[in-house]
Amino acid sequence: MALSSMTGFARSHGASGPYAFEWELRSVNAKGFDFRPRLPPGWDDMEATIRKRAAQVLSRGTIYANLTVKRSNAAPLVRINEQVLESLLKAARDLCGKIDALAPSVDGLLAIKGVLEVVEPEPDDAEEHAVKISAAEAFEQALRSLMDMREREGATLGRVLMQRMDEIERLAGRAEAAPGRQPGAVMARLAEQIAALLDASDRFDQDRLHQEAILIATKADIREELDRIASHISQARELICGGGPIGRKLDFLAQEFNREVNTCCSKSNDIELTNVGLELKNVVEQFREQVQNLE
Repeated sequence: MALSSMTGFARSHGASGPYAFEWELRSVNAKGFDFRPRLPPGWDDMEATIRKRAAQVLSRGTIYANLTVKRSNAAPLVRINEQVLESLLKAARDLCGKIDALAPSVDGLLAIKGVLEVVEPEPDDAEEHAVKISAAEAFEQALRSLMDMREREGATLGRVLMQRMDEIERLAGRAEAAPGRQPGAVMARLAEQIAALLDASDRFDQDRLHQEAILIATKADIREELDRIASHISQARELICGGGPIGRKLDFLAQEFNREVNTCCSKSNDIELTNVGLELKNVVEQFREQVQNLE
């Protein structure tokens, strides 16, 4: 199963009878799945169907689905409002008995607001049913295009994440081989510090200092952290190669990477190890930021 990004865009359009329609789908990053349709009046009965279909193929991201529908070749109907016209005629008859005035003309009456009404023709049930079927098929096309775009971007993200794993592995190798973390180098630095303390005072217990030095050297060892980083690299590569909706799992691994690197930095007593740790932190952050885009 391919990797998939959470961002994408797709559009599809079609026509049925006097209707023309267009779907526009947009997908952006989100912690979960959030489907937000925008349908014309009278089309709300489609929402449940398209929501269910989108949830079947997408697991994360905010999906905006906008449908526009236009009806052409349908001449508007002109209708006389009989109630308004009757009221106007009654008022005219009442005035004719009170004042000297001409009877109202037809064109004069029709020019009065509210007498003439221009309305859209009543929709045909068969045409509406047919266009909704066509619109549902067009939604499926747009959804497929959206998935294709998300998968193309997901493939690019997969290559970037693999590069970050290679960088983390390379830097971990540098930390492994750093002269400053070799037992001999650690003991030599501690021996110098102990000698300085003994020269400064004769009240120190040399055996006790030696024991403390061994304990400090053990605590400063980053072997365990390097082993965990190697394990996380292996897991991340396996997930990326396997594909599918792995964004949450990789996000967890990014947090674990960050925890181990922070521990390495806190244990470091060598300038080279510290520099490697800072480079690792930078690469891990780049990895985490890219993971936020994955489904």
